[in-house]
Amino acid sequence: MGSLLAVCPARHGVSKAWSKGSTRAWRTTRALVLARDGYRCQLHLDVCTEVATCAHHTLGRPVTGDDPRYLVAACAPCNLKVGDPRRGADPPNKGVTKW
Repeated sequence: MGSLLAVCPARHGVSKAWSKGSTRAWRTTRALVLARDGYRCQLHLDVCTEVATCAHHTLGRPVTGDDPRYLVAACAPCNLKVGDPRRGADPPNKGVTKW
């Protein structure tokens, strides 16, 4: 029962982080985020179904963990389209001049 499909039903790929299923703490956090956002997708991409079934980590789970301040309700298509928000992040700034 602790499968990813219970957390985000439309998601077909399972990351290594979810290979053993979700935890009770995550399911509680997800339910709180969905209720807080009124079960409405907060991402609103071109694939949006508007009905949120997933909790999206806005800065990436490794960065903020499961802190609800950095989670938003999302429909499965929007959540999958965004994926890991760190993937498209800007690279760190490198100095060009040497004084």
